[in-house]
Amino acid sequence: MNTIVITGGSRGIGASTAIECARRGLGVILTYKSNPDAAAGVVSRIQAQGGQAVALALDVGDASGFAAFRESVINALDATWNTSELSGLVNNAGYGLYAPIETVTEDQFDGLMNVLLKGPFFLTQALLPLLKQGAGIVNLTSATTRVATAGVAPYATFKGGLEVLSRYMAKEFAERKIRVNAVSPGAIRTELGGGLNAEFEALLASQTALGRVGEPDEVARVIASLLTEDGGWINAQSIEVAGGYNI
Repeated sequence: MNTIVITGGSRGIGASTAIECARRGLGVILTYKSNPDAAAGVVSRIQAQGGQAVALALDVGDASGFAAFRESVINALDATWNTSELSGLVNNAGYGLYAPIETVTEDQFDGLMNVLLKGPFFLTQALLPLLKQGAGIVNLTSATTRVATAGVAPYATFKGGLEVLSRYMAKEFAERKIRVNAVSPGAIRTELGGGLNAEFEALLASQTALGRVGEPDEVARVIASLLTEDGGWINAQSIEVAGGYNI
């Protein structure tokens, strides 16, 4: 069975992606940082639908733990799927910050950078030896890299860096036929940044051509397709999943 790792898989887009990938027959290793019960709930949903999944703890903002996490992945692959290889990696874990540039502290800046850019860089490096020939990597970026929105400069900056990194990964991993793409969600109904209240949702809907905010499942289906043969000839791309946000 082909098996993937999804960071931040206990809620939001990560959880939807884990469930969708399992529905398509992939084994799923999903990570969580602080809510093991939520992660266990996602695993239970996958198992109830006949899939296989394992939840592992991981702080994407602390690269010193990546070597130990790789060993945990190796053990899970062997124990659950009797394999030593991964077929995919989804760098999804993240959080938001809404603050004007003049108020952002160095600690806030560094925290975002560690999770949104440094983490995916070095976690991919750590798991690269496990990725098989022809594997797929999807990095979650953001429509805020295309449309400047006041108050999210650090978040958008690091997501923009991850978008560039995706192209470089595609270039450098091409010898092993590993495809790397970025998926760039627009306004999605998740808990990121504290979630959406009715007023903010109405504003975002008014800025979107299709007249509403998106759902995590709509992003998950795009990510899953990039990890299967459906996306086998898509590489080094940034795919915006935003319903026509600010066009």
